[in-house]
Amino acid sequence: MSDNHDEHGFAHVMSPQILLSVFGALIVLTILTVFLAGKDLVPRELDGHVSQKQVEIVVSLTIATIKGSLVVLFFMHMINEKPLNILLFVFSLFFVALFLGFALTDTGQYDSRIQSYELDIIEQSATP
Repeated sequence: MSDNHDEHGFAHVMSPQILLSVFGALIVLTILTVFLAGKDLVPRELDGHVSQKQVEIVVSLTIATIKGSLVVLFFMHMINEKPLNILLFVFSLFFVALFLGFALTDTGQYDSRIQSYELDIIEQSATP
């Protein structure tokens, strides 16, 4: 019987430099998210054609997807996994994006109701 356990492949050792680099990227992306939260992302020329809320949602979800992918790839060691596991991960991300995309296409239907509700709340709080 052999004492060699290399065939199991349980340990995926990653250098501290790589892990710290990924941590730094996550911090930078978090700072970018906070910085972009207070900014108008749509130029004034396109203000009538593109909704500010839609652009904010797309940018926020893109940054969140990048951050989530970094965590899964490096901290959960998916980068060292078998190609089938990576394929399953990519397909799951695709389907989550697809379902969120379908849900977001419906936001224009209710935008006017949300705005009128917000105006009613502001009017009610303004009256003593």
